[in-house]
Amino acid sequence: MCTGKCSKCIGITLLPLAACAIVSNLLLYFPNGQVLQLSEITDLVWFFNGIVGAGILVILPAFMMLGAGGAGCCANRCGVSFPPFQMLLSVILAVLGFAGGVYCVVISSLGLIGGPLCDTGDGEYVYPFRNDTLQDNYLFNQTTWSICKEPENIILWNVVLFSILLVIGVIEAVLCFIQVINGLTGFICGTCMRRRK
Repeated sequence: MCTGKCSKCIGITLLPLAACAIVSNLLLYFPNGQVLQLSEITDLVWFFNGIVGAGILVILPAFMMLGAGGAGCCANRCGVSFPPFQMLLSVILAVLGFAGGVYCVVISSLGLIGGPLCDTGDGEYVYPFRNDTLQDNYLFNQTTWSICKEPENIILWNVVLFSILLVIGVIEAVLCFIQVINGLTGFICGTCMRRRK
């Protein structure tokens, strides 16, 4: 597969992943469809790891990769359909997308480890699992999930959505890293052959 086609495939794959990350991050603001006060939403949701990290920072390079892919032409350095610097620019933006994916992975991991903000029954919202050791973590002991009374099913909601964001961030980071290699290969080794009429 030539570098242009590879770039186009990666761009096409990244777009729905970024859209899913944005939706997943937005759903974290509304556990079980409930509208909570700002002070009742888990703090790590406000880092916008799905909206900015795995969303916007990945959508930009995805569109650039689609443009760098052109019509699938392998002439990336001197192609007729786009300027010589376009593949190199896709590499720079792919590095940005890689950083966004890694950012999403880090924040999602912290969200999974720390657990959600919830009401334990006394009307105050606290983080009941923040001081747990890795061995006593709530993820490995579902019997502790009943400690959170409100919002209903908040732990399951956070675990599922942060896990989705974690997986999306990993996939995006890997794809953007592949694009960095692919784009550099296309920029350095691309042919300058013109298409025959």
